[in-house]
Amino acid sequence: MRRSFALLAGALLVGALAVAASATDGDGTGDRGFTIKDPRITESSGLAASHLHPGIYWTHNDSDDGPYIYAVDSATGETVATVTLRGIGSPRDVEAISIGPGNQIYVGDIGDNLGGKWPFVWIYRLPEPKVLKDQTITATQYVVKYADGPRDAESLLVHPKTGRVYIVDKKENGGHLYEGPATLSTSGANVFRPVAAVDLWATDAAFSPDGRQLAVRGYFGGISYAWNGGRITREGQLDVPLQGQGESLTYSADGTKLLYGSEGEDSPVQVQDAPGGHDGRTPAGGRGPAAAGGGAGSVGGSVKVGVALVAGILALLGLRRLRRRG
Repeated sequence: MRRSFALLAGALLVGALAVAASATDGDGTGDRGFTIKDPRITESSGLAASHLHPGIYWTHNDSDDGPYIYAVDSATGETVATVTLRGIGSPRDVEAISIGPGNQIYVGDIGDNLGGKWPFVWIYRLPEPKVLKDQTITATQYVVKYADGPRDAESLLVHPKTGRVYIVDKKENGGHLYEGPATLSTSGANVFRPVAAVDLWATDAAFSPDGRQLAVRGYFGGISYAWNGGRITREGQLDVPLQGQGESLTYSADGTKLLYGSEGEDSPVQVQDAPGGHDGRTPAGGRGPAAAGGGAGSVGGSVKVGVALVAGILALLGLRRLRRRG
């Protein structure tokens, strides 16, 4: 979603953005980042590594687009397939995408611009296509409600082993991880219940491929959690690259990388090492290599400098109470 805070910060940090982009730009292999080149994709708000097609990442627009998801080739940044979802209503505010067991794609129509206007939201499920071409696929639509009332959310994730669906709501002072039913049902509403606090203004989240780690990102930072069967424990910070409006996150298919995406035309997808290195795990209480920081010339240093810059300018201008646009 467009947020006045995020847009202001993006404008103030244009120089730092260039540093962060240069630190992660590479040769287009996917693990080194890429740029989404499709002119139709101007509000990429979710990202998921394909299970069937190496190097392919699924994404979608935020709103005002239609029932579409796009397969982007990380080697070129080009869209290689557009999938139209059939059998659902008109999408309202699509904010997230995740792939669960059985190569099932889950699309989260879970945004709520006014933070509590919609009494229910939707999740769509469809099989990942075996052939990458423009096509129409029938999707299953699920109604979602929250046990403690309507809310805005931009993070939907499916556990890769159990298939259980989770949502992280989006609140400036931190939100919660919500757990859905063991199996989603098409008859009646699926009630999601808060199970753990998440200390972040979350814009996306993702499970590691082995299901042992949970990564949550915001506009200017991120947190790595050990999953522990849903009893999450914080392990360290994520080195989130500075982006104009960062709203997407996924692990690479092998679990060694975290890829971060942003809204906007020709939006960059940037890469950092996943916490714990190649086994996808972080020692208890440790920060992991991606959170180790670095000098002012590194991406991590750029993030720290940039956040400090934003905080100072906002304090000077008296904008600490600036709310996101409805």
